[in-house]
Amino acid sequence: MKPIIFLNPVFKQMLWGGNQLRSKFGYGIPGDNTGECWAVSAHPNGDCTVKDGIYEGMTLSRLWEEHPELFGNPKTDRFPLLVKIIDAKDDLSIQVHPDDAYAGVHENGSLGKTECWYILDCPEGASLVAGHNAKTREELADMIHNGRWEELIREVPVKKGDFIQINPGTVHAIKGGMLILETQQSSDITYRVYDYDRLTDGKPRQLHVEQSINVITVPAALAGDSVKAAEHLPGNTMNELISCDYYKVWKLEISGGFSFEQEEPFLITSVIEGEGTLNGRPVKKGDHFILPWGFGKVELEGQMQLIASTAN
Repeated sequence: MKPIIFLNPVFKQMLWGGNQLRSKFGYGIPGDNTGECWAVSAHPNGDCTVKDGIYEGMTLSRLWEEHPELFGNPKTDRFPLLVKIIDAKDDLSIQVHPDDAYAGVHENGSLGKTECWYILDCPEGASLVAGHNAKTREELADMIHNGRWEELIREVPVKKGDFIQINPGTVHAIKGGMLILETQQSSDITYRVYDYDRLTDGKPRQLHVEQSINVITVPAALAGDSVKAAEHLPGNTMNELISCDYYKVWKLEISGGFSFEQEEPFLITSVIEGEGTLNGRPVKKGDHFILPWGFGKVELEGQMQLIASTAN
């Protein structure tokens, strides 16, 4: 029987971060401006370690390199995904991510960044930035250079339990008060388009205006195409939320018991609500683990919600 790989998260303090990672998840965070929990990551900027068992203390990147049999003997040179929880006390900057081709050339061989969000919590009447209103790249450049943000930015209403796919080239921003589980390519490349003229240590944060204009998709995809409701889905089944070039993501709502065969190269799993057992081992909200290749039968019991993902 292959082991369940439980991971220790890496925390990031951010200008816009809060303390919900402690108050709602019980994590020992480094401070009251902790914006991100890198829950499953082998990225150089935050490499998780294995919590216990025969690989205890080993980084996920090393596990990927030295034990490819745990991940279906992959052909890629790095662990492909990164799962994080984002606690936005204030609005994040308006930003865009490049695709693999642009990042590979302009960002030192990095992967691009395709990502998706599951909204764990948000205020009543919340919205986030997804897309823009420019018709042509010339209009886009003019709106950005002349600060016509109200005209440019498109906000879409969202609620707890919504799911949003953010493809490269999509102008996007998480707003204050939101708690989000993000599944993404293993990349840390973000181009800031606009940061509300905020100051850090008396200086504005760096913007990436020209790169942003180069990579933003014009015109933007339709707003209604990006958000889907995923709060109340059928219980005790694998509800697929998305399958794209880089990942597949499911939601599971466990009530009582549910079992399935783990047939993916690996299955990243995050407990986002409740508690229960996994093959007899207690698990609770805030736990993140990887079920390896060839794990076999997965037996879940209890009252809990999970988000699972694998690489495509």
